[in-house]
Amino acid sequence: MKYGIVIFPSKPIQDKANALRKRYDPHYSLIPPHITLIEAFEADDETVHQLIPELRAIADETAPLAININKVSTFAPVTNTIYMKVEASQAIIDLYEKLQSSNLPANKEYSFVPHITVAQKLSDQEYADVYGSLQLKDTQLEDKIDRFQLSYQLENGSWTVYESFVFGKDE
Repeated sequence: MKYGIVIFPSKPIQDKANALRKRYDPHYSLIPPHITLIEAFEADDETVHQLIPELRAIADETAPLAININKVSTFAPVTNTIYMKVEASQAIIDLYEKLQSSNLPANKEYSFVPHITVAQKLSDQEYADVYGSLQLKDTQLEDKIDRFQLSYQLENGSWTVYESFVFGKDE
């Protein structure tokens, strides 16, 4: 089964992202807006049960963190993906690195760029139009993050939460 580790932002940020995703992201119905910490990886039930205590320990030693989104960016020319750029604070980088150095199955296809995808798989013309108009909009969003989620993919391609890991339980 496929698993991944993500952060789901607050509802106001998800609503802003979904206003765009509804129209420009074919994955809109498969998973809510999120920040991917660990890309999808294959694991069996036994492996997942072994990972959970380690994920819990990482969450316990992580303090809640603030995220700031202040612009829309793109992965062009690699792909016609448009995203809300999450500032790469030291706190989110530290969390990502802790997860990368854990016993999770290695599956690091891309460099870590914290973001929330709002449009993907666009034609070149549609990409140019959408990105051009989104760049003109003021994007200033802040959020407090206090957990990450281990999610898994269902047979229909959608993703659901397997378990949430709340930050700072040892405090």
